[in-house]
Amino acid sequence: MFAPEDYLDFSQTDHESLFSPGEPVWSAIGRIGDYLESLISGVEGDLLLGEIHESAQIGDRVYIAPGAVVEANAVIKGPAWIGSGSTVRSGAYVREKVITGNNCMLGNSSEFKNCLLFNNVETPHYNYVGDSILGYKAHLGAGVICSNVRLDRRNVTVRSEGKTLDTGLKKFGTIVGDRTEVGCNSVLSPGSILGRDGIVYPCTHWQGVLPEASIVKNKQPLDVVKRHLR
Repeated sequence: MFAPEDYLDFSQTDHESLFSPGEPVWSAIGRIGDYLESLISGVEGDLLLGEIHESAQIGDRVYIAPGAVVEANAVIKGPAWIGSGSTVRSGAYVREKVITGNNCMLGNSSEFKNCLLFNNVETPHYNYVGDSILGYKAHLGAGVICSNVRLDRRNVTVRSEGKTLDTGLKKFGTIVGDRTEVGCNSVLSPGSILGRDGIVYPCTHWQGVLPEASIVKNKQPLDVVKRHLR
């Protein structure tokens, strides 16, 4: 149950070794830090190979691949790995333990922490991605939040088929399967898992497991009344 290959295309990442056969997909989240430190330690020579604006702030143990772009006033604390062709836009805040694939978009005023992005992920505007994994071509609309901590600070659980599974993680945001789209200003509660090729309508609060190729429709009633002008 929750096998990584059921959600993620490993031909679209260089970091398949983060995942272990027989373990649920979220198990990789707890290994990102150690894996990233080892990965960066194995790089010989210069770590900063992309195009980096002079006003960007780059910390220690940050690898920026050839063809990657870091725009003005972006902050990358490190450790971090920014893949080839990826763009870190102005005002993005990339905190500790972040791995991006190739051709990803890390948007303005967005924050990232302890997460893995497969190739071609788009998080272009005002997003929070913490303790999460975003699959190939996943897209978060403007203002989407991957909430990663329960209000009671207990371990994050996953609810599926009438059962509640303890993940063993205090911080766990979201698994977003390949090619899934999440609409603007949606909130994904801790322990949310979205299958491949899904759609979540804008302004949705989602919690739980979304099956593959499913749509979450959010129909809010709107009341239009006559305006009384003076």
